[in-house]
Amino acid sequence: MAVIIVRNLPDEVHRALRARAALNGRSTEAEVRAILADAVLPEGRVPLGTLLTAVGRRAALSDEELAGFTQRDAAPARRATRREAPVTRCATASPMPE
Repeated sequence: MAVIIVRNLPDEVHRALRARAALNGRSTEAEVRAILADAVLPEGRVPLGTLLTAVGRRAALSDEELAGFTQRDAAPARRATRREAPVTRCATASPMPE
């Protein structure tokens, strides 16, 4: 997550933030995050988790189908290999080192 430092914040604004945070049961830092999010995020934005839950409910998966999503492969991850592309040489280019 990013960090923002606000310099030269007037004492009056800081006091108001602390009071607002206390009224909302949050720390001053959490209150500032909430204010910034409300100011810049689109109104009516649906959180991703809520959207995914709704999609899952509409899909009406059977228990067997759902189990296919929840099972994890127990095998350790393996390193991906890069396919070697054929090397083409141009007649005017200097030879490539081997």
